[in-house]
Amino acid sequence: MDRLPKQLIVIGDSSVYGWGDIEGGGWCERLKKDWLNQKNSPIIYQLGVRGDGIEKVSYRWEKEWSSRGETRRNKPKGILLSVGLNDTARIGQINGRPQIEIDGFEYGFERLINQMRSKAELFVMGLSPVDERKMPFGGCLWYANEHCDAYEKRIKEVCINQNVPFLPTFKEMNSDSRSINWLSNDGIHLNSNGHLYIYQRLRSWEALQKWRVN
Repeated sequence: MDRLPKQLIVIGDSSVYGWGDIEGGGWCERLKKDWLNQKNSPIIYQLGVRGDGIEKVSYRWEKEWSSRGETRRNKPKGILLSVGLNDTARIGQINGRPQIEIDGFEYGFERLINQMRSKAELFVMGLSPVDERKMPFGGCLWYANEHCDAYEKRIKEVCINQNVPFLPTFKEMNSDSRSINWLSNDGIHLNSNGHLYIYQRLRSWEALQKWRVN
């Protein structure tokens, strides 16, 4: 009798949802299709919500996780978390107050990953750069690369301290001369090329691929 496949919930914001990728449906959708073509790969549940930050993901993650079990005792064995970009935005003006102040973000992030890793194997992704020339987003939110960098560093520190696999993305993307062509016209969402880049990084991420086959 074949064993039930493992499940991976991918939870976070519009990047997880795939917003901006009119060709492939987003990096998560691309990864899902890739795994569907490989025998005995885990099932991926794509649980991204536009605008979500650390507080909203913290509120909904456990219900989302517990609702994806194919049987009562077969809850998802893995969680991939991608969140934080929306928390970096300044409100109203370029030097306005952040959605969540960075120390508060770190505190909430640490609590969240401790909760998640008590239930399943946890993997965490970093942030993506923005096009500051397109700000403000939606007429009121100011995103800046210095803030994306600072928040990702806090994410990385927490993951290292908690021994959680972390995939850095901001520095690598922001230092790549092609990255300006990986963003949608709104300045914050990845386009199809940007989602393809993230998908390729995930496809070659050793920690996640080891979990997939074991």
